Amino acid sequence: MMNRIFAAAVLGLSVTVCHAQSSVTLYGVVDDAFMFNSNDGGKHQYALMDGAMNSNRWGLKGNEDLGGGWAALFAVEGGFSLNSGAMGNSNTLFGRQSFVGLSGPYGKVTLGRQYSAGDSYTGELSAGGTWAFNGSGAGAHPADVDNLDDFRWINNAIIYATPEYRGLSGKVMYSPGGVPGSTKQNSIIGLGAGYNNENLRVGIGYLIVNNPNYSFYGNNAGSSTTGSNFWSPVDSGFASAGSERIFSVGASYSIGPATLGAVYSNTQFRDLGRTPVEGLTDTENAYRGTQTFNIGELNATYQFSPATLIGVSYSYTHSSGVTSATYHQVNIGFDYSISKRTDFYGGVVYQRAAGTDSRGLPAVANIAAVDPSSGQNQTVALVGISHKF
Repeated sequence: MMNRIFAAAVLGLSVTVCHAQSSVTLYGVVDDAFMFNSNDGGKHQYALMDGAMNSNRWGLKGNEDLGGGWAALFAVEGGFSLNSGAMGNSNTLFGRQSFVGLSGPYGKVTLGRQYSAGDSYTGELSAGGTWAFNGSGAGAHPADVDNLDDFRWINNAIIYATPEYRGLSGKVMYSPGGVPGSTKQNSIIGLGAGYNNENLRVGIGYLIVNNPNYSFYGNNAGSSTTGSNFWSPVDSGFASAGSERIFSVGASYSIGPATLGAVYSNTQFRDLGRTPVEGLTDTENAYRGTQTFNIGELNATYQFSPATLIGVSYSYTHSSGVTSATYHQVNIGFDYSISKRTDFYGGVVYQRAAGTDSRGLPAVANIAAVDPSSGQNQTVALVGISHKF
């Protein structure tokens, strides 16, 4: 009886969808990898790292044809841990995306929780934002301080995306802070543009974040409203910043099966000490001025066959201002598609740190997907499988 009722309900839904010329798609990714970490607080670590290549997720997306080239659209997407079943994004149900909008001949407008417009073009040109284990962030720049691997989403975002014209496209984003009596506090503004033709890709982005500890780093349901939402010694000492600026630019060029790329980013934590944060040391809360991270990356991939991709990248990060540190990182990875939906992958990430980190202590290596090392060096090796549905 229940089966007949369920079948009738599905049939009724299908008829409604066809009549309205709309569609709804259930999709997702399940991904898991075996990982070796050479130094987790001074000890070797062997563990499973879920979502290493592609973050584990499930979602619904749909659109309705409104006629005249216009359509209504939506997406809701949540992350989860494959190994524990726990909800991802600090216990946020649809923490990866949740938006509704309209698209038409003049572009697309979406409202909700979304990826940043400021780095969406350049992130796709970095190794950590694509083939270098971008699901877990293992291949991201230290602490993903420039957000090219999208560690941080934007709440309350309004994004306008232009139509593509001869390979050119752009996005403008505004997120009001939602603070009574203030249009600036906790607000975020983002700009991005890109060019894409058969061989050449170029991207540029700019992001202006006010009160980043709460508006940018603290954007999940489980985030603190009084303490620090930073998690890495690379930048955690700068949680008291009044604002953050991220500029990024990148390009790639394909020559047959080979693609060569370069990315540069400049991240500034400005007006340090404007917002004292619980949990920071007295030294960290006493920081003043601006801390700047300059990052340069070179990367290359080679498509040996339609199913086999190998990539390598090197990035150099220099942090300067109230403290000074450098981070060298090398990513090596491969991806082998055994079908349209299932991949085997693996590789190695190595990082070396020097100088003084954000806490005012000797800098330690901290590959973004794992806990900090106890020393200057850290290596993560992994092999895994990813399936899309």
